Amino acid sequence: MIVVFLFLFVLFILPVIFLIFIYNRLVNRKNQVDEAFSQIDVLLTKRADLIPNLVETVKGYAKHEKTVLENVAASRSSLINAQGADEKFKASETLTGTLKTLFAVAENYPDLKADRNFQDLQSQLSQVESEIAATRASYNQQVRDYNTLQETFPANLFAQTFGHSLRQYYEIAAEKKEPPKVSF
Repeated sequence: MIVVFLFLFVLFILPVIFLIFIYNRLVNRKNQVDEAFSQIDVLLTKRADLIPNLVETVKGYAKHEKTVLENVAASRSSLINAQGADEKFKASETLTGTLKTLFAVAENYPDLKADRNFQDLQSQLSQVESEIAATRASYNQQVRDYNTLQETFPANLFAQTFGHSLRQYYEIAAEKKEPPKVSF
């Protein structure tokens, strides 16, 4: 009787326990990636929320820089309307580029650079950029762990069956790897 029970345990119950363990590890890693992306999303929104104030401040000093201001507004809008990680990451890169242009324009206006509100907005934006960089690193680490779990034995046998797929890293294009210059 005990031999039959052990045989049934090894044949049926142990594999079920093993599958539950793999499934739970995959779900745990997926949730960690989703949480890390959510943190990035919050910071991208925080950065986007700073843009209108920055644009209004620059408008007062640089009235003939309409194209630059429109590009910043359009990039912000793209980021806000982006759906999914890939779109948000691409829109964020575009916004970073337009902000670099905006700050380059600000260099031509000494009164603007001296404006307390502009300095405060630059400082806040610089802080958010630093937070985004740190959170991006955390997100990429979570993606690495999740993808590694899916690609290693034995989870690789079941990951797709359980509805899991590899996630993309938050990478920055080679020409955009330098943070935006914020100078006073």
